[in-house]
Amino acid sequence: MTIEINLLPWRERVRERRSKRFYLALMVAAVVGVAAGAGMIYHYQVQLVAQQQRNEHIRQQLARLDGDIRSISEYEGTHEQMMERIEIFTRLQRGRPQTVHVFNQLTESLEEGVHYTRLARQGDTLRLTGVAENNRQVSDQLRALARASAFEVPVLSEVEADAGQQQRRFSLSVTQRLSPSEEAP
Repeated sequence: MTIEINLLPWRERVRERRSKRFYLALMVAAVVGVAAGAGMIYHYQVQLVAQQQRNEHIRQQLARLDGDIRSISEYEGTHEQMMERIEIFTRLQRGRPQTVHVFNQLTESLEEGVHYTRLARQGDTLRLTGVAENNRQVSDQLRALARASAFEVPVLSEVEADAGQQQRRFSLSVTQRLSPSEEAP
């Protein structure tokens, strides 16, 4: 007697079990993959929202800093204007006694018979126009101005005689000496 064993149905069942396990593992892997993908998408979405909030905060801070910078620039401009005004006031305050001193020296150095008809100031230079009775008085006036403590040596620009009169018209310029308080700055 021979026994014949038919393994075909057994192989078929094993093959079906293997196929079911494979498809089940494949479905589990697909579900895990989809869940992992959804988790990653959620994670990146949360990070993206957080980064957008940080970016918005930075934009707000930058806008505030830009406003502060504009304010500082305006304050600096105002500060510079104020410093210029203070400098002008300081120069004027220092120049007040000097101006009085210059006028005192002009009147003290005025020789008899000499009259000033015009006085102009440009910086530290005074331009004087005047009338004298003769040339000697013009020379004496130049020497008197040279001796005055408020002036450097005067420079005579012209002397002319008035037609029909004995008066002499003269023009001169003299540089003002700076006082020690003006030389310091």
